[in-house]
Amino acid sequence: MDFKRVTIFAGHYGSGKTTVAVNCALSLAKSGAGVSVCDADIVNPYFRVHDFKALLEDNGAEVISSVFANTNLDVPAVPAGLSAVFDRPDRRFIIDLGGDERGALALGRHRDRLNGEKSLDMLLVFNTYRPLSSDVAGLLEIKNEIEAASGVRFTGIVNNANLGRETQTRDLEATFPTVKAASEALGLPVIMTAVKRALYEECAVKLPEAFPMDVFFPWEDAILGTYNRQGM
Repeated sequence: MDFKRVTIFAGHYGSGKTTVAVNCALSLAKSGAGVSVCDADIVNPYFRVHDFKALLEDNGAEVISSVFANTNLDVPAVPAGLSAVFDRPDRRFIIDLGGDERGALALGRHRDRLNGEKSLDMLLVFNTYRPLSSDVAGLLEIKNEIEAASGVRFTGIVNNANLGRETQTRDLEATFPTVKAASEALGLPVIMTAVKRALYEECAVKLPEAFPMDVFFPWEDAILGTYNRQGM
């Protein structure tokens, strides 16, 4: 995938924004690009980029997050470091935005500068196996709410259709009609289709936008003390 200098991942709860953001940041870092990952999720304190701080930093990616992240004082706070997006034009930035319109408010104070950024994507991440994003009407509602709250318009969509560990190629293919209809109705191209790493070679033949993904299970990791990569 050809990443813009600033890539924002947004979507509804449980869409997989954080997993996509972490994978993309790791891909950029391993390619040698200077990349910073901004944890701008002020809605969900239980699954966020900060959970992968050690993994990202070990691979050369910088993590920008609220000082309250993963503490007993975890509150809806936007990291002050978000301004680094504009102060450090030499770096790539991946931004994980919180779910729905409340999370999108995190971008409000920066909307003018973001809209003036020449190399920016804001991508709508969705999983059609989730109830609130299973059809075009639901996706259109989510898109409109986030754009209204953030003041930034989407430039593309990320198809993150999956059933967790159980995902098979047929499960992904079954979503293609809905994804195509959503792309047409929302007027947005499919920039990426997240694909379980074990299925990537098979899917890449049909999907030029396929992107190999690892899925992490931070609650298991907390018990085992390691990051478990199950290849989504």
